[in-house]
Amino acid sequence: MDVLLQEALPQDLVKFGLIPELVGRLPVTVSLDLLDRDALIRILTEPKSAIVKQYQKLLELDGVKLEFDKDALLEIADTTLKRKTGARGLRAIMEAVTLDLMYHIPSDESITKCEITKEDVEKNLAIEEKEEKALVEKLEQAS
Repeated sequence: MDVLLQEALPQDLVKFGLIPELVGRLPVTVSLDLLDRDALIRILTEPKSAIVKQYQKLLELDGVKLEFDKDALLEIADTTLKRKTGARGLRAIMEAVTLDLMYHIPSDESITKCEITKEDVEKNLAIEEKEEKALVEKLEQAS
């Protein structure tokens, strides 16, 4: 399927159903490959404004050193792949994983270091999924 998308021509887009006026305004058409696990981990950790670095800096303001276990990062990347949300889905997963920390750490001055492990990621994502299911059930009952 990916090979076909790479070979798509403007007339193919018209055959697909796009109007010629719109296709004429698209000077270049490209197809993108899906990100793999390693690319997602690099996005989490390497750029200057990486999500992991943002959370570390945020907690550093409260005097807490935040660390992510390699397995935790792998689990976050795997969850993103399962959900098929790509790089944009990383932030939502990170927010679910660190939500409790963001509320508890500023009020507890005895905490100086926090390490997030694979088990923490799995637990927090399970809680998120459970809450989502409960909300869907509530909405279904209301309608």
